[in-house]
Amino acid sequence: MKRLITLTVNGTPYEAAIEPRQSLLQLLREELHLTGTKEGCSEGECGACTVLLDGRSVDSCLIFALEAQGRDVTTIEGLAQGDQLHPVQKAFAEYGAVQCGFCTPGMILSAKVLLDSNPHPTEAEIRQSISGNLCRCTGYVKIVEAIQAAARG
Repeated sequence: MKRLITLTVNGTPYEAAIEPRQSLLQLLREELHLTGTKEGCSEGECGACTVLLDGRSVDSCLIFALEAQGRDVTTIEGLAQGDQLHPVQKAFAEYGAVQCGFCTPGMILSAKVLLDSNPHPTEAEIRQSISGNLCRCTGYVKIVEAIQAAARG
């Protein structure tokens, strides 16, 4: 039996009828058509589905959509302000930290959370903050450089 929830996604209020075991990832991709959030492992291991839930990074594949009732969700689509990219998005593009792009939304959101709480992280802190986000294309060098550049402003 479907349940009705309300939540705010990228600043827009939504009301959705969902199945009790539906994940937040499924709600975002299938119901709200926000496909920037990727489905990777579906086990919380790869970070491709990372979103911000009340400003905290979470693996949306592990969160029931019901848990988002009354809460604020930010996806990669919600970072840019119109045509103006978020500084982390801009740095990822400028430093070539995107490769195939599958992990990029989750990496960017994890980096945003880090920089919001620690505007001048060390390389070790950056690597720790993205340790839950797997990239199969790179050795993470360009990703770390992009986050360092975003921190420098």
